[in-house]
Amino acid sequence: HPSSSLTFTLIPSPFSFTVTTTTTTLLNTTTLTLPLVFKPQFLRLSSSVPSSTSLYGLGEHTKPTFRIPEGRTLTLWNSDTASSNVWVNLYGSHPVYMTVREGGTAYGVAWVNSNGMDVEYTGDRVTWRVIGGVVDLYVFAGPSPADVVRQYTELVGRPAMMPYWSFGFHQCRYGYHDVEELESVVAGYANARIPLDVMWTDIDYMNGYKDFTLDPVRFPLDKMQRFVASLHENGQRYVIILDPGINVNRTYETFIRGMQADVYIKRDGVPYLGVVWPGQVYFPDFENPRAADFWTDEIIRFRELIPVDGLWIDMNEISNFITSQPAPYSTLDNPPYKINNGGNRRPIIEKTVPATAVHFGNITEYDAHNLYGYLEARATHAALVNATGERPFVLSRSTFMGSGKYAAHWTGDNAATWADLAYSIPSILDFGLFGIPMVGADICGFNGDTTEELCRRWIQLGAFYPFARNHASKGTVYHELYRWESVAASSRKVLGLRYRLLPYLYTLMLEAHTTGLPIARPLFFSFPQDTKTYRIDSQFLLGRGVMVSPILRQGATVVTAYFPAGNWFDLFDYSSSVTATGNPMTLAAPFDHPYVHVREGNVLAMQGEALTTVTARQTPFQLLVAISRNVNSSGRVFLDDGVDLQVGIRGGSWSLPRFYGLFLPGNRVVIGSLVRNRRYALSQRWIIEQITVLGLEKGRQVKGYRMESIVGRRRTPVFGNLTSSPSQGPFQVVEISGLSQLIGEDFRLELELGQ
Repeated sequence: HPSSSLTFTLIPSPFSFTVTTTTTTLLNTTTLTLPLVFKPQFLRLSSSVPSSTSLYGLGEHTKPTFRIPEGRTLTLWNSDTASSNVWVNLYGSHPVYMTVREGGTAYGVAWVNSNGMDVEYTGDRVTWRVIGGVVDLYVFAGPSPADVVRQYTELVGRPAMMPYWSFGFHQCRYGYHDVEELESVVAGYANARIPLDVMWTDIDYMNGYKDFTLDPVRFPLDKMQRFVASLHENGQRYVIILDPGINVNRTYETFIRGMQADVYIKRDGVPYLGVVWPGQVYFPDFENPRAADFWTDEIIRFRELIPVDGLWIDMNEISNFITSQPAPYSTLDNPPYKINNGGNRRPIIEKTVPATAVHFGNITEYDAHNLYGYLEARATHAALVNATGERPFVLSRSTFMGSGKYAAHWTGDNAATWADLAYSIPSILDFGLFGIPMVGADICGFNGDTTEELCRRWIQLGAFYPFARNHASKGTVYHELYRWESVAASSRKVLGLRYRLLPYLYTLMLEAHTTGLPIARPLFFSFPQDTKTYRIDSQFLLGRGVMVSPILRQGATVVTAYFPAGNWFDLFDYSSSVTATGNPMTLAAPFDHPYVHVREGNVLAMQGEALTTVTARQTPFQLLVAISRNVNSSGRVFLDDGVDLQVGIRGGSWSLPRFYGLFLPGNRVVIGSLVRNRRYALSQRWIIEQITVLGLEKGRQVKGYRMESIVGRRRTPVFGNLTSSPSQGPFQVVEISGLSQLIGEDFRLELELGQ
């Protein structure tokens, strides 16, 4: 294309091609040892990778490191395999990678292909071995890591805007006995003064594990209606699980309606019979347009009984408790090339729907297998929009390219181990690259018994996952956050900070929705020229400038954290700061919290601590300004009702205040705001009650200040109480409190500093 910065060159013999920029080769398939192969059930493509490259992506796998090491083959074939297993193919397939080279330049490559594959990385080459489909390659020229993700999500779809309440804390367990136990858990959180926004129920609520039913004894309709009503009265929400398998039962109305609509996956001309939790099941075929209508109708019918607020779709790889015999008439169930499924080249039809099953339009399961979770998420998202008229929340275990348009994700069935605690960070960073920013891991661990120390350290990390949910398996020790006092005390502290940061997290969600950028990011997104950040996978950024450095080792009394160059301020203790030159630092490991720092150059809009997001949204704002002599400080906050389907549209009910802070000549600092679409914020009467400034040197006494609220040409003085306190480092903490500045009005604050 004439306007493209890329050049495509086709080489006829041996058939190969290159994609280059004016300075760099991004894709070069020229090789004598691994030439292109294109057969009905086997495609091979090998491309060189520039030297001094770090490679990321290619999921879904649990990896001990975010950076993919040389010599690894990564298999993509959606599988119900516990995520506590490292380096094996898990629930989703994302055939996309990013490379970052010394100097900070990056590019990406995606192969849009839903077939099973092995992707081998040898350090100098990436070799794809795919068992079907077509060659549909996309190259993303960057040149920054953030640019690559923007370009990739422009292709597959920007992430869905999640509702505000979903950024609160969530509680679940497989094995809650009855509705009375659900009530006791909600009360346990309230009595312990630990935030809880969303209560969840696993398959326990169902009658015989059948979707869209209630156990008449343990979860009877009348008690469930009262329970959900009480949650809603308290500003809390309720989410339930759905599995795709529909029980084959001639008295089960959902099954009957599915048969009447003819929406099930078929094999040999009849619905394919699998086995999952309820016993024998048929699986809806979400390739079929009628299946989406069927699914929407079932969800609406159930919500008329129990007004659930979100849906959790599980087992959608598709998981199957049986393995059907391969069809003798086809090689689809047993292809000639064996991908490394499960790490031991197990058959691709093991414990799933056989590859010879057929979807609507005569599409085989062989080709559509990896798409099932994506298609179910799309149908579920649309169904909730139809049912509620609000922004939906869908959590899906199985994902594919573009699933972020419809769903959040959790990392699946992890284990209550210290290793799994550490593994959660690379997994969450991976899904940020894949365009699914609303992601988290089961806090305290799903399988196996956790311990008090592990659970305490896990909530200290998990409080800063984009999606924060405690979840456990049946038969394991209960680990709701109030069960141990040390865990409860730590939870109050770290979730207190999370809830203060809710406006920041929600604004990052808007950024993800509009640009594709992740909420949780690797350090090299903000510091691409710092090569030491390329291998860091025990820390991460929230947005561009808030860094989380958790404690990941049992019994640790110290933690080693890397601080890119600059001034970093502790969000648990503003008087504590780190002035870094770009080296690892050994810090004492606090008992009750991780390290969470904000870097100079950032302005955070925060609100008060609360037990629910509804209550938190009613508290005044505080601005935290990390002032810098090197860059102008900036930040913004997106304000709307948290559930509106129309996000940020012209003339809509939203506001976007932007904040700035900088040094001026003559020993002055100016801090201010410019508000876009101010009407909504003004209608809510939100105020800024305090401005805290970090980064002013101790020797620079604040002699005075002047603050004005600005509406058009009218400037109104704003008065507050100025205090300055020393810190442990070279800076002072300056606060102006007692303010009543409307956040929907522009303001300008000028500080006068002494010599």
